[in-house]
Amino acid sequence: MSSFDLGVEGGTIVTARSRWRANLYVRDGKVALITDDRVAANTTVKASDLLVMPGMIDCHVHFMDPGALEREDFPTGSAAAARSGVTCVIEHSHVSPVRTAGELRDKAAYMRTRSCVDFGLAAHSVAGDVDSAIGAWHAGATFIKAFTCTTHGVQGHTAGDLLRLFMASAATNATCLVHCEDDSMLESAHRALVANGRMDGAVIPEWRDRKAEVVAVTTVAYLAQETGAHIAIAHASNPAVFDAVKPYRAAGADISVESCPQYFVLLEHEVDDRGALLKFAPPARAHGASDLELMWDRFNAGDVDFISSDHAPATIEQKREGSIWDAPFGLPGIDTTFSILADAASRGVITYERLVAGYSERPAKTYGLFPRKGSLAVGSDADFILVDPSREWTVNDDDIVSKAGWSPYSGRTLRGRSVATYIRGFPAAVDGEVVAQPGLGQYLPGPGLSPANRT
Repeated sequence: MSSFDLGVEGGTIVTARSRWRANLYVRDGKVALITDDRVAANTTVKASDLLVMPGMIDCHVHFMDPGALEREDFPTGSAAAARSGVTCVIEHSHVSPVRTAGELRDKAAYMRTRSCVDFGLAAHSVAGDVDSAIGAWHAGATFIKAFTCTTHGVQGHTAGDLLRLFMASAATNATCLVHCEDDSMLESAHRALVANGRMDGAVIPEWRDRKAEVVAVTTVAYLAQETGAHIAIAHASNPAVFDAVKPYRAAGADISVESCPQYFVLLEHEVDDRGALLKFAPPARAHGASDLELMWDRFNAGDVDFISSDHAPATIEQKREGSIWDAPFGLPGIDTTFSILADAASRGVITYERLVAGYSERPAKTYGLFPRKGSLAVGSDADFILVDPSREWTVNDDDIVSKAGWSPYSGRTLRGRSVATYIRGFPAAVDGEVVAQPGLGQYLPGPGLSPANRT
């Protein structure tokens, strides 16, 4: 009997800092050896002409499970993740938000046989109820989500609410992910647009403009500096956000910045024609190619720490039901986020190393999963993907695994795709087919889990 369960031979290993040709061997679900030599293994996978990357970590997804299973559920959403090259997700649903330790434990128990990929669960902070949020952190939430505006039916936090939450978070080493749009500015714009009878798609960027985002980001950054809390800015949409955060980070504030593919690919004016299909918040900001290039430049410069999909699906029928004001927010993105980044790398816009840093290593470090996840070092979980950097494919609604059944990127031809996904050494997707069954994915409690909750 060989000492290795699996060997991946002849591929080019890519980490956040380097790439080199080597063979990778797995034992008991862990990376056991990386070597130039070939050694015996029970199963061998030939990876010549392929890149071997750590599995991607999508740290901001909404699988709507339980609560709105017609939009997405964990079995389908996690299958889409596996096929796309994502081996771990961090999920929180605003349809049935987790707000307490008990609700987190119940959801974790419910999900144990429903995921094809490993997963963490986040909790929502209820404005004014700091104790419940911190209780959920100690029960194993990966992070605490807070809104500065009332969105998706979730109440927004005032600056005073945020101050109390951040103080408690700093005292317990909790991480908060904050959706930043100023509530009063949104409400004022909303009233004016409704009064004028506006029902067109262009109301979205006018309602939720960049000034409202920057005002909220500035408040959050200042409070992060004052309290010492670890804060992540969710879905930063444009360079003004990065500039608002920069002086606080330079002064020592513990702030990470997340962004999403829609801000690197989609243009603001597209919502004029596509309407509710491109209703998401914050909306796309880029006015043209130069704005998109600037976003990629900022990603390369480190102003963006990590990428997530912010996968928040709804079907086309749900998006088109009612007026622009009634349609649900959000985009499906778990099927395509990795490939959009891989396409950028194939064109030399970013490097493959930067891809790994931004969609694997840095999310793992931010949310306490590293080095078990986000790494291909010996001893890390054997979560890895095989990537064909030259494979061209066209995004097609019929090829989407997510229950949404459509993609905002349909019709785009991309170069680079994950052709195999392994989770702890087990195949999860091979040649475009999901082979993992729900239940392969393991629940990963967050770093704040207290001894009393380790059951």
